[in-house]
Amino acid sequence: MQSRSKSDMKPIRKEILNPGNAYIELTPGTRVKFHFQTRKAGNSRIIDDSRKMEKPMELVLGKKFKLEVWELIVQQMSLNEVAKFTVHKSLCAQYPFISKTLRDIGKKPEERRHCCGMTLQNEGIGYPDLDELLQNPAELEFIIELISIELPEQYEKERWQMSDDEKMLATSTLRERGNNFYKASRFTEAETCYREAVGIVEQLMLKEKPHDEEWQELAAIKTPLLLNYAQCRLIAGDFYAVIEHCNEVLTLDPRNVKALFRRAKAHAGAWNPMQARRDFIDALALDASLKSTVSKELKSIEDQQQARNVQDRIHMQKLF
Repeated sequence: MQSRSKSDMKPIRKEILNPGNAYIELTPGTRVKFHFQTRKAGNSRIIDDSRKMEKPMELVLGKKFKLEVWELIVQQMSLNEVAKFTVHKSLCAQYPFISKTLRDIGKKPEERRHCCGMTLQNEGIGYPDLDELLQNPAELEFIIELISIELPEQYEKERWQMSDDEKMLATSTLRERGNNFYKASRFTEAETCYREAVGIVEQLMLKEKPHDEEWQELAAIKTPLLLNYAQCRLIAGDFYAVIEHCNEVLTLDPRNVKALFRRAKAHAGAWNPMQARRDFIDALALDASLKSTVSKELKSIEDQQQARNVQDRIHMQKLF
């Protein structure tokens, strides 16, 4: 029986099919996109093809992707290179689970099979070819086309990729961007910025013990973002969302005048006149400069109440 050469025994063997353009050294945090086809070594039948999935695979290096061999593979490639990699079965143990995840994208939750240990043992992974690969691990061939390389400084990181310092910087950037959109009356874009910034701060707050110093500092950053977001929702007429967010601000800062005033406006818009009057009066008690504004708001509520009373009388007369 003929023995295999040392090159054939390497855990990863590469064959260049198209040399590509230029080699770029990939540092941690680099985002790459590539198309792939998967086969069993020596078998022509395709297991997976990313082009049929209608979306290339995307990896951020250094983020401990489950199939580590793909990180090793792309670091050996030039941009736009196409190459075939034959990979030892010991490095492919996670492939059936990665494949299942990719195939399940777009399916309804009830159509997906949850792979807990008992389900896996009794029913398999939900795809016969992947079940067979789990039961009989084999060398896999990956034909990879590296179509995009973005170094860390060349793209805007998604939230899960950021360090805590980067998240704080992103929060400040989003707030400034939201303010600029608001000044330009682009309220939908402003709202998106404020909402994203609030989400980042809330994520950081989860790491701290409630009401400790660090948590309080983050809460102080969150408060104006929530108020700005509430103002955008107020303009959109989403009154109960405004009430909810102002309630949260007032839980953190019971004497926050802006929260009281915006909640009052929302109560007026939702026609909760009693609550609106109370909040306007409480805001005035904290800030005397609001006297003229609050007087107009209270007068508006009174005028609306009288108009509604007239309409109610007319409606009652029509009933008899």
